Amino acid sequence: MAKENLQVLAALDVAKTQWYHFTAIVIAGMGFFTDAYDLFCVSLVTKLLGRIYYYEDNTRPGSLPPKVSAAVNGVAFCGTLAGQLFFGWLGDKLGRKRVYGITLMVMVVCSIASGLSFGSSPKGVIATLCFFRFWLGFGIGGDYPLSATIMSEYANKRTRGAFIAAVFAMQGFGILAGGMVAIIVSAAFHAKFDSPPFEKVGKASTVPEADYVWRIIVMFGALPAALTYYWRMKMPETARYTALVAKDAKRAAAEMSK
Repeated sequence: MAKENLQVLAALDVAKTQWYHFTAIVIAGMGFFTDAYDLFCVSLVTKLLGRIYYYEDNTRPGSLPPKVSAAVNGVAFCGTLAGQLFFGWLGDKLGRKRVYGITLMVMVVCSIASGLSFGSSPKGVIATLCFFRFWLGFGIGGDYPLSATIMSEYANKRTRGAFIAAVFAMQGFGILAGGMVAIIVSAAFHAKFDSPPFEKVGKASTVPEADYVWRIIVMFGALPAALTYYWRMKMPETARYTALVAKDAKRAAAEMSK
């Protein structure tokens, strides 16, 4: 059995680059795209959150207190650390494919829930947002090691570095998409709900509809994750995991031939 497993690994290392390799890059890369979007987009709406929820007086625009701003921007990274440890371990126990879908669904649900954050007071809204942002980061933390591991296990020895680099490069496009979505949504609402300058009307310059802007931007991250879910579930388990961890060389060989 050990000899058969080693034969599978040797075959994977010299396998020709095929179409499914590029499909895997796109599927895994879309995870990194979504990860970067979700982590970055909140920094684009923190000023708006301050203007909506934190007015100390009517002489200057509202802004989030430093500690609140740090919590809103940083809590997802705390979840990411916890998610990497937990889902990395779980992926070794249950298999890459099964856990890969779980992390994506956590990201979809928590992206939507973050945009629907509720509360009877500004502190309640921000606390709810931070709660869901933590669990969003938890899902993102699982996606990071699994995407890199799956791409590594799919690739052959010659192209492994290039394929993993291509997956990680999708983070840049996710950050770019965050800025573009923020600009488009803000411009659309500004055109529809124009408001007078703050110097003239003070707090009233922030129209009630502005509350929808940050919610839409935050929830948009659920879209690419949801679109990717189906294709992730169609991916076979990696042959390396099947051969080394599940110790099923025959099934690994069958998955290699798909």
